[in-house]
Amino acid sequence: MVALASAEGKLGLLFPGMGSVATTTIAGILLARRGQAAPVGSLTQMGRLSLGEDATKGSLPVREVVPLASLDQLNFGGWDIFEDDAYESALGAGVIEHVQLERVRDELRAVKPMKAVFYPGYVRRLHGTHVKRGSSKVEMVEKLRADIRSFKADHGCDRLVAVWCGSTEVYLRPSATHASIHSFARGLAEGSDDISNAQIYAWACLQERVPFANGSPNLCVDFPAALELARELAVPVAGKDFKTGQTMLKTALAPAFKARLLGLRGWYSTNILGNRDGAVLDDPESFRAKEATKLGVLEQILEPELHPRLYGDLVHKVRIDYHPPRGDAKEAWDSIDFFGWLGYPMQVKIDFQGRDSILAAPLVLDLALLLDLAARAGLSGPQDWLSFFFKSPMVAGGGCADNDLFVQKRMLEDALRRMARLGAGTKKDAHAAG
Repeated sequence: MVALASAEGKLGLLFPGMGSVATTTIAGILLARRGQAAPVGSLTQMGRLSLGEDATKGSLPVREVVPLASLDQLNFGGWDIFEDDAYESALGAGVIEHVQLERVRDELRAVKPMKAVFYPGYVRRLHGTHVKRGSSKVEMVEKLRADIRSFKADHGCDRLVAVWCGSTEVYLRPSATHASIHSFARGLAEGSDDISNAQIYAWACLQERVPFANGSPNLCVDFPAALELARELAVPVAGKDFKTGQTMLKTALAPAFKARLLGLRGWYSTNILGNRDGAVLDDPESFRAKEATKLGVLEQILEPELHPRLYGDLVHKVRIDYHPPRGDAKEAWDSIDFFGWLGYPMQVKIDFQGRDSILAAPLVLDLALLLDLAARAGLSGPQDWLSFFFKSPMVAGGGCADNDLFVQKRMLEDALRRMARLGAGTKKDAHAAG
């Protein structure tokens, strides 16, 4: 049982991967705290929370209900396989207009990536030059831990949080290597191929008690050894795979079809994008990891085992194509074949034209602030209440996640209300908020 610790002091935000998502996040925060841009899409900055669960007692801005770190308290750092500073990286990504980047140029220039841990077999379409050298994966973990300690000391940070914004790795399943802390440590020592770059970062952060969110579909912190370590060291974790565009709409529309008991025969989804993520996903094995998180949402929401006549024969397909001219401006099409009264067929067509990093940036900010809040509330392990932000949410105890966007929003709001009461002087269980 703990009281909610103060949000005062500097909060360091670490990015494994300082490409378009990370630099769009950093630049946006810098502009927002100058009052030169609005943090649109951020629940912590623009959301409101009703004071009573029945919404009859009015509402207040989220940041007034729970004690969150302010934008002015944030310091930025991270790692990347290229040595470009945050300004150069943001300029190359082409997401934020040059005139806006120039307003925060000096601050972005000061954010220089540390050398990355990069074993190229896990991201086969990239060739990093700004990388660490070491004789073993154990040594790589220790180098990252040293980076974390140095960053914290050099920037005078009181607390840290990490959000994975790196590339999608090849598809990996948990193996015997991932079964326990002991087996994972042995795998590190032996250089096991089951241990990817993302897992090395996550392990180093956990050992330094840094809350960690996984924004990719990688096997990263969602395996038994990492969860055991997170519980042992009292570190909150969350993941995986940011829910920003097509899947966000899917988890909003599928509950509507189910609520009206309209049947579904087919849901075909295709995407084109041309940024670094698109290039990486052009590798079939990296796409396989992304496909798994994008395909998984409908079955849980629709419950075909309970509604076999409506959803038992649903055909669900997902495609992603790399199209360089699009850059960060992705486009997603959905063709939905559904049926209604007497089985008569109908269709819905969606053309979603979004900007990948613009949609992801507010989620990165929210996850950083909310994981810091979770740590100050004494929470550890998977944070179910942060499912709202992910395609494939982690669930405490290995249960089944609820992918319904509106159910996830209620879980998040309920958890925030509980922590608001904790901040007002009440006590709560230190193991789960949701």
